[in-house]
Amino acid sequence: MASGALIAYFSRIARASAKVVASGTVGPEAMVPGDDPGTIASGPTVPDATTFAEARAILEKYAITAPDAVAAHLAAAADETPKPGDARLADARAVVIARPQESLEAAAAEAREAGIEPVILGDDIEGEARDVGRSMAAQALEAVERQAPLVLLSGGETTVTLHGQGRGGRNTEFLLALGIAAGGHPSIHAIACDTDGIDGSEDNAGALFAPDSLDRAHSAGLDPQACLDANDSYGFFDTLGDLIKTGPTRTNVNDFRAVLVLPKS
Repeated sequence: MASGALIAYFSRIARASAKVVASGTVGPEAMVPGDDPGTIASGPTVPDATTFAEARAILEKYAITAPDAVAAHLAAAADETPKPGDARLADARAVVIARPQESLEAAAAEAREAGIEPVILGDDIEGEARDVGRSMAAQALEAVERQAPLVLLSGGETTVTLHGQGRGGRNTEFLLALGIAAGGHPSIHAIACDTDGIDGSEDNAGALFAPDSLDRAHSAGLDPQACLDANDSYGFFDTLGDLIKTGPTRTNVNDFRAVLVLPKS
């Protein structure tokens, strides 16, 4: 996962590597951008139009070294996944029971109740977490002149390409990059969490970023940019006491991000 490859690509590799054919009705939650049942949990009950050759090409593109057994299985290509029209999946049916867009719409309803105008940017935002963070910081800075509070809501699943030896998932990396780009603006607050309660491989769901986060970091001897360069967003927010730890939620509708922009006081 350190390669920066999209989650859909890992799902494609997983499908090609598996030897499972399931039937019946399943009710998956949409935990990948696009709500595609064939990508959710690698789609064991859904026909697969992709090929082993495509899976090998993804590994090569991102310079990923697969376990020997996986590499051998993909190279042999002796047992392609069930394709559209395969009789083994004739009785299979997948019905998506929860979608990222629904979580954003629920948050938007709560915001309206609180007198905050919500703007849903999309439920399928992908790309490098730090780049998405900088982009949303720019949007938030454009909104600070408004006379009414605004919240930017988004979902999807960003990625992190590792360059350093630090700790942290995509949500904390997003937040740290956003905060640095926003420059500690007094009007901008943000939260980003993985809805399954686990951000990457850490024990936190995500974190909070407040207008005073950068000042508190400097007081604690932290260099925010150095933490970002080292992919150590977990260490940054852990030192500030701003990690959000929910434990596993037993549900997953991708990431949830909210950037609150308050009027100038």
